[in-house]
Amino acid sequence: MLEKYFRPHDRQVSFSRDQASDFAKHVANDFNPIHDPESKRFCVPGDLLFAVCLKKYGLSQRMHFTFSGMVGSDVALLFPETDAGKIDIVDESGKKYLHFERSGEVTLDQDRIEKLVCHYVQFSGHNFPHILVPLMKAQGVMINPGRPLVIYEGMDIELDTLDFSRPELSLADSTLTAQGKRGKVRLEFSIRADGKTIGAGSKRMVLSGLQPYDADKLQALIDAYAERRRTLGAR
Repeated sequence: MLEKYFRPHDRQVSFSRDQASDFAKHVANDFNPIHDPESKRFCVPGDLLFAVCLKKYGLSQRMHFTFSGMVGSDVALLFPETDAGKIDIVDESGKKYLHFERSGEVTLDQDRIEKLVCHYVQFSGHNFPHILVPLMKAQGVMINPGRPLVIYEGMDIELDTLDFSRPELSLADSTLTAQGKRGKVRLEFSIRADGKTIGAGSKRMVLSGLQPYDADKLQALIDAYAERRRTLGAR
């Protein structure tokens, strides 16, 4: 399923604007405007990089991802052939976009990997408005409605077992720390499968251009986002 969302060539992988946008909207249910093909600030979803990493290297019991750059369209990323516990994903000039660390047991079962990826990215794609809006309201801040920018900073995942069939993710806790015009969000989630908890994880995001909370302006942004989801999601 994931193969149609990236272009492999030798040890490199690249993403067209349409591939990245389709993944965001139709797999992750993420309608962030920076993933629109025509966006001047276009970038490949971090969840798509996460998905390709798992497809290439397998699912480890413990994984830590840190994003350090926004990937544009058609940027060729090198995925080295290695069994190392620490891996950097860079472009042809050596610029680093992603660092991840892994340990514990590993599974290369693609069916199991795709099930976890799909459930994780669908959970991840529901950040706005369901999770972020209550956090912003509680802190008395909001993202800039005219230039909303939410950046994926990283994620962690830890599994007690790799022997599962139907994983489900649910929010366990969420926090927003605001400092001036910048905010940091941390989402904690639990992972259940086959009737029991099998692991946990967290997702980290950065909010830019914060301004004082305005219920009417934020509601207009929520309504516009809902309309985007309705019209673009149906395509």
